[in-house]
Amino acid sequence: MLGRVTGLFGVKGWVKVFSYTQPREAILEYDNWFLMQGGTWQATSVVEGKRHGKGVIVHLDGVADRDQAADLIGCDIAIARDDLPEPGDGSYYWGDLEGLRVVHRDGTELGKVAYLMETGANDVLVTDGEQERLIPFIVDKVILDVDFAAGLITVDWEWD
Repeated sequence: MLGRVTGLFGVKGWVKVFSYTQPREAILEYDNWFLMQGGTWQATSVVEGKRHGKGVIVHLDGVADRDQAADLIGCDIAIARDDLPEPGDGSYYWGDLEGLRVVHRDGTELGKVAYLMETGANDVLVTDGEQERLIPFIVDKVILDVDFAAGLITVDWEWD
């Protein structure tokens, strides 16, 4: 997901968006969005958008007034995977890492990636398995290898 509709802006159908992208206005680089409404993803397109204060405001196709915009509050925003750029070396989309097995360099199984979280200092891999483990996601130091074909992340991290 790239963001969420959080509120209304004006009376002409504009909405406030909380963007998960860095920088926040990078969400506007994508013209075709999907909004989660009523349990299903609905396609829409961005007519216009801009940074506004600490957030982003957007006018979506087919949303002409405040009442229509109000129906979108709380909707998650996503785009098609094919619209995302390829990550650079040592960079990964979190969703691609979820479900991969995590193994210590000595062969010890540490579980599967349940999710990742941002801590400020560095991202952290959270594994499920025998027990939940929090592993710093530091490429080339803790994260030795990410092998998508094998579904495996090799780490050098002491868990005790």
